[in-house]
Amino acid sequence: MLAFAPLHAAVGIAADTVAWLAGTLHPLTGGAATAAAIVLFTIAVRLLVSPLTLAQVRGERRRAALAPQVRDLQRRYADDPARLQSELFGLYRSAGASPVAGCLPALLQAPFFLVMYRLFSTGEGSTGEGGAGTGLLAERLAGVPLGWHVSDGLAGAAGPLFGTLLAALVVLAWWSSRRTRRAAATGAAMTGGTGPAGGGIPAGGTGSAGTATDGPVPAVLGRVLPLLPYLTVVVALVVPLAAVLYLVTTTAWTALEQAVLRRPQASAGQPLDRNS
Repeated sequence: MLAFAPLHAAVGIAADTVAWLAGTLHPLTGGAATAAAIVLFTIAVRLLVSPLTLAQVRGERRRAALAPQVRDLQRRYADDPARLQSELFGLYRSAGASPVAGCLPALLQAPFFLVMYRLFSTGEGSTGEGGAGTGLLAERLAGVPLGWHVSDGLAGAAGPLFGTLLAALVVLAWWSSRRTRRAAATGAAMTGGTGPAGGGIPAGGTGSAGTATDGPVPAVLGRVLPLLPYLTVVVALVVPLAAVLYLVTTTAWTALEQAVLRRPQASAGQPLDRNS
């Protein structure tokens, strides 16, 4: 278990915030106050980390814009790895980009998501000792405890409630998968390669050296990446209702970010904009 002190303290603060939100919302939402608080808290945290998401997207766009030049350097210095590394470093530096610029913001976001997932899946930090029968997970939505799992049964309101939430996750997963496939096809057309251009995988390659997009590994990634969104549905089948609410909210927010921040660029040959 990841119960070291900093994580436990952060989960406790998150639990107190959700409890305060629930108390504030209770006059308006009644018995659904805690569920509404989970949704609002998730949105608030996603807004908080949105500058990191924006930085990640900017890094991806800069790397994608440099992809043709990276591929040219790879062809020219294929037999001189040391010169290739030097030329790639100079290229990224002159463009104000980095081959790992899109990775660092994603890593910085991870602790926020870990805290939220731990709170909503275990109830740790909320009033009580944690677990399905105490604290946050003891609260109800439509008469169903927030600590209820699909495996606990779907009688009564649990069936329609879980069915609606799981259906929403399937639709969101389908949309994300479809968009990933389109981004991969667009990236391949723009760079002449076969690797995906979206979803955080640079069109010009991966790693510090910017490996080529042609080859078996990118081809496998192109098939696997569109399937990853459906893992959220699988997770939702084994976590409590509170965590399912969190998953639906954060996945919907991610889909919105994809639609707004990762719109297709005007053209592959346009000059690199440092402020894009």
